[in-house]
Amino acid sequence: MTQWLHMSQMIHCLPDETINNLYPPQAFPIEVRHFLAEWLENQRWEDFAPEKVERASQAKALLDQIISMLQSISQQNSNVVVRMKLKQISRTLTGFQQRPLQFAVLVRDILTRERVLLNTPTQGPSPQQYPPPYESRESSFPNTQDVDHLVLKVLEVQEIRQKMHQMQEELNWERQNYESLPGTIQQNGMDPAQSEIHKLQTNIQQLEYNVKTMATKRFQLLQECVDCLDQCQVRLISRLKAWQWEQHKATIGHPFDENLTPLQTWCEQLLAVNGKLRQELMLIVEPIPELQERLGKLQQVLIQSSLVVEKQPPQVIKTQSKFSTTVRYLLGEKIAPGKPVVLKAQIINELQARNLGSVPGENVGELINNTAVLEHNTTSKSTCATFRNMSIKKIKRADRKGSESVTEEKFAFLFSAEITITGCDTPYRIQTFSLPVVVIVHGSQDNNALATIIWDCAFSEPDRVPFIVPERVPWRMMYSTLNSKFTSEVQTQHNLDHFNQHFLAQKIFDKSDFVDDFSNMMVSWAQFNKEVLPSRSFTFWQWFEGAMDLTKKHLKTYWSEGLIFGFIGKQHLHLILQDRPNGTFLLRFSDSEIGGITIAYVSASENGGQKIQNIQPFTKRDLEILSLGDRIRDINHITYLYPEFPKHEAFKKFYSGNCLQCTMSFFHFPKFKYKPGN
Repeated sequence: MTQWLHMSQMIHCLPDETINNLYPPQAFPIEVRHFLAEWLENQRWEDFAPEKVERASQAKALLDQIISMLQSISQQNSNVVVRMKLKQISRTLTGFQQRPLQFAVLVRDILTRERVLLNTPTQGPSPQQYPPPYESRESSFPNTQDVDHLVLKVLEVQEIRQKMHQMQEELNWERQNYESLPGTIQQNGMDPAQSEIHKLQTNIQQLEYNVKTMATKRFQLLQECVDCLDQCQVRLISRLKAWQWEQHKATIGHPFDENLTPLQTWCEQLLAVNGKLRQELMLIVEPIPELQERLGKLQQVLIQSSLVVEKQPPQVIKTQSKFSTTVRYLLGEKIAPGKPVVLKAQIINELQARNLGSVPGENVGELINNTAVLEHNTTSKSTCATFRNMSIKKIKRADRKGSESVTEEKFAFLFSAEITITGCDTPYRIQTFSLPVVVIVHGSQDNNALATIIWDCAFSEPDRVPFIVPERVPWRMMYSTLNSKFTSEVQTQHNLDHFNQHFLAQKIFDKSDFVDDFSNMMVSWAQFNKEVLPSRSFTFWQWFEGAMDLTKKHLKTYWSEGLIFGFIGKQHLHLILQDRPNGTFLLRFSDSEIGGITIAYVSASENGGQKIQNIQPFTKRDLEILSLGDRIRDINHITYLYPEFPKHEAFKKFYSGNCLQCTMSFFHFPKFKYKPGN
């Protein structure tokens, strides 16, 4: 229930509209989230998706369980208002029993949106420094009410046309009857009553008026439909950009719902509506060029905006190595049959990415296996081109500025094809490009290249000019990025704490003062990964990434259970250990060695006092030989994990079975030395 604890604190700062959007009162009231918080967070809602109809029975079981628990809680609650409210909510939720999968997806999206809010810095910089992203995706579903409203309007236009047709036929018949009156008199010698003639004339006039009125209404409705279609399409494209933005942010650990099916459905619906409106305009005697032109432009924008990179290529790519990527076309079912659509990939540099509309420049790289056919999968109803074995054979780099290195140069993959949509007269050229990638030629460049990608993903702005990023960012944004990346990479819920944050700030700013507030200080790209740390041979990022990688591969459980203090400076270390008994220890990341963890402990000094010592750091190679738990067990003079946990209680689960073998490994291990100052 950790997520709800944090969320319940944040709710007080959110506007009512946001809360109601997050917890729809008629579908999933906030009371459900409150009373069933822990249970909700323990279920696997991520397994549900609209297309996974086979999970409907599982969704139904969860829904029934929720209703049952709410009824039980209401019976036990002494507050009559709460009791009645919960009974009402349980009755409301029974409405989902015919569509339980929709309910399960709704819960999934609510929990995902909570994580997005919790990972958004609460104290962000000014809008000029860090603007809000695209229109937030209230869920992975489009606003079906808007689309349904539009579809109903189109149906109303069609009904009016049909009624007008019937009225016109009736009018034509009445006119024929009126015009044939002189012939009837001459043939039968009968003169119809004046009242009957007047009635016929009145009926004709009424029908003419009705047809004219309905034509006016039809024209107004058509205008409203085109306006509504335009608005829906603007929202759709905004949602598509939001999806791509979240995909970009996922690189640094932000939550990301990769499901594109709801957006594909929305694309298909809007294209169908556009086609029906164009048909309606064709059936009007007098053409309306303005509406026809608007519909044509909307259709073109929709067709050209529906190509997305579903699975991004690696963002750090070594030449001569294979990689894969998948591009999806959201209007795949509407592609005209016949000639297959072949998607081509090419690599482009930053300048070319900024000028995609102009004539293509020179080829900056040679790709292998850079074509793929758009193929439709009838099971998933998706149309994708998968480049399974693409490779960069060679790359041509731009002239570098100043001290810029090759690992700071960003490229992208441009995917393009010519496509014809059923019902459209002319083919369209569609294209999209990937997230930025850094091309390297040697594995030793990987770390610095990743730093470029992290900075780009964390601090780029929506709709930027490719691939511009700020040179400096506030420390609070930097720390949020480091925490998000660390927890996602290690796959843990245990965040960096404020002590870790403070030491990281001291490290990157080279400040030893423990009381400084760093939150508004600006961090430069150079401080992050160009300048080496004082008295060290590595940059801040190289050092941080080393600790993160060590934790991911060897220390995940220790970290997740709070056994590792982590990032802490010597000043703070002495402050918290100075009054602890001998044998008290803590685990901290080495600040003198990349990818090392050390044990700091209190011991007796030569003059009868106390001193704090640090064991030489254990690296990845060391921990592959003997685990951290076994090393801690075998050091007899460390007894209590700070503040006062007996070490055998804290670490017993990490001890291996053969103690004698572990002890022998310990005594024969050459790196086990005491070395102050690590």
